[in-house]
Formats: sequence, structure tokens, C-alpha cells
Amino acid sequence: MAQGSVRQRGATWTVVFDEPRADGRRRQRSKGGFRTRKDAERYLREQLVSLDVGTYMALHKLTVAAYLAEHLMPAMQARGLRPSTLARYETHVRCAITPALGGLPLQGLMPTHLNRLYGDLRAAGRAPKTIRNIHGVLSKALADAERWGLVGRNAARLVDVPAVARPKLRVWSPEQTRAFLAAVANDRLFAAWLLAATTGMRRGELLGLRWKDIDLDAGVVRVARARVRAGNQVVAGEPKTARGRRTIALDPTTVAALRQHRKRLTEERLAAGPDYADSGLAFTMPGGTPIHPNRFSLWFRRHVRAAGLPAIRLHDMRHSYATAGLAAGVPPKVMSERLGHASVAFTLDTYTSALPAMDKSAADVVAGLILGTEEVGGSSPAR
Repeated sequence: MAQGSVRQRGATWTVVFDEPRADGRRRQRSKGGFRTRKDAERYLREQLVSLDVGTYMALHKLTVAAYLAEHLMPAMQARGLRPSTLARYETHVRCAITPALGGLPLQGLMPTHLNRLYGDLRAAGRAPKTIRNIHGVLSKALADAERWGLVGRNAARLVDVPAVARPKLRVWSPEQTRAFLAAVANDRLFAAWLLAATTGMRRGELLGLRWKDIDLDAGVVRVARARVRAGNQVVAGEPKTARGRRTIALDPTTVAALRQHRKRLTEERLAAGPDYADSGLAFTMPGGTPIHPNRFSLWFRRHVRAAGLPAIRLHDMRHSYATAGLAAGVPPKVMSERLGHASVAFTLDTYTSALPAMDKSAADVVAGLILGTEEVGGSSPAR
């Protein structure tokens, strides 16, 4: 049976145990830096058990920072993550994880280290959602390390992360959306604001929309790519989800606005001559170059203030569209497909505020069918 001991060295604790070698002999291994005796004893027990059952993993000197740089990030890139997702991973690693944990040995990473990191982030005012996102990166990183045989366990599985309360959606009523559209009726990008209001398309989908993806005769747009921020850059790529690639039917008013917008762009292109940068995008700067997503959101906020409407984000136009559609009785599956959500369940879970109205409508309609009330053309039930 494997043996070992724990001893104090200065302000920290060190674990010493015998590690088997290929020639059958044993060599002594030591690992220090534990802040408490309890942490050291826990680590020792894990090593001794793994030696006894044959799952022991030889020690290595790979640090958390080296692992993230040399193993995890290249693996994330190889998986074909969206540029914006990869940029978020890199930001969390560079700004939060590496400064706090980078110098620790990967195999010595303990749940207490993660708890301390999350506590420090909370004390610094970081939002619970941000901390959960950082935890998600660590959890995935350590799961890969465990699968690749670099650590014996995923310490992130043993950590409690802050709960995130469901944020209350800030949405406009249909009347407020109508007031916004009236306020921007003469704006050069009116068609973009209208398209956001009548389809719920994401900002990146609007800015990535190309004329070749729009069929005005058929009255549809095909969402095939998006222009999004990835760190300090703007990149074009696939929509946010696999179901994000979709075809959306348009109403006649939106089709007419897009026709008028295309006519205006043609006039701008002719006026600019060879200096016009034809990107093929539906919504551009006057010279034809793409619009930066931040600029687009800034314009939206300015229009909202000028219209005297409640302040919401541009993305909340999408929420307003979805909530209005569900409350009006549009089937959740249809709404989910128009929004490009991953599932109908996600749509219903996100827009629970619209469900009471749907429930009341369903109660009236179904009861009317069963009882034969006048609302559905039948006679009153017999007394």
C-alpha cells in the first residue's frame, strides 16, 4: 500500500509520497504550496488512493497559464468556435484567470483556488453572470485536461458559483415600437430599423445582410451570416446558432421600405462614382463601407432619446418583437424559427412574460369549442 505524509514548511504545507517507477522501484515525490493542512491531506489521500487502484497520474510541472496557452486555446481554435466566442474565451483567460491562477501548477489547482478567485471577482464588483462565464471557461478547460490525462479531476466541478437571477426583459409595447418607427421615418437607415422591428433580427444579422440574401419579389430574407465584434475587431461569420441560418418572410410594408432603401443606395453609388466601396451589404455607410456594430447601437440610442421613449438596448427590439408576437398568439414554434432560436423550449423559457396572455387566450378558445359558446358560433350550453 502506498504511503505518504504531510509536513509544514514555513507558512504552507507540503505533501510527500512514494511514486512507482517503471523498473518497479519507488522514488519520493513532494508537492508543496498548500495553504492549509486540510488541503494538503485531501491531496495526499487522492494520490494514495490513485496509486492503490492503479489510476495514479505522474506529476508534471505544467502551470495553469502554460496549459491554457499551449493546450486549451489552440484546441478551442481547432473546434471552429465562432470568432466572437473565441474572443470572449481569450478575454476571460487573459484578464481574470491567468492573473489569478496562471502561476499555479495545473495538477495543484484546488477548488479553494477557484472559490477565492470568484470571491475576489465579486468583491471587485464583477457581475454574477460574468463570474459564471469565467467559471464556464475554467470548467471546460479542466474537463479537457482531465480527458487528456493532465489532471486527475476537474476541480471546477466541486465549486459553487454565484446564482444568476433571470433578468427582467425590457421591452417596448407595440405602440412604443410604432412611435419609434414614426420618429425615424426619414432616417437613412429606416429600412434597417423597420426590419429589426418586424423580424427580430439580431444586430449582427442586420449588419451582415447582403442584397443577394434578400428576395423582394418573394418577400423573404435569408439570414446566412452576421457581422459581429470579436475582441477589437469586427468579423463576418455564421449566425449565432445552427438554426440561425433561416429564411424569414417579410410583410409588404417592410418589403416596400427595402425597395426604397435599395433605390437610395443606387443613387449614392452613382453619385460617388469610382470612390464608392461596394460591399454588397444592404446597410452601409454612405460611401458603401460596412457599419461598425458599436456605431449602429449608438445611432439607435440617439434615436430613442430623441423620440422620448423608454431607454432600451438595440437587442431589446428583438425581445419586443418576440414578446408581442407570442402575446398576439403566434405559435411558439413559428416564433422560435423566425428568431433563429436553438429550440422552442428556449423561446418559451426566455419570454415567459408573454405566456399569461397566451394562457388566457387558450382558456377562452378551448372552453368556447367545448362548451359551444357564442364566441365560436355555437349556442349556449344547456342548463
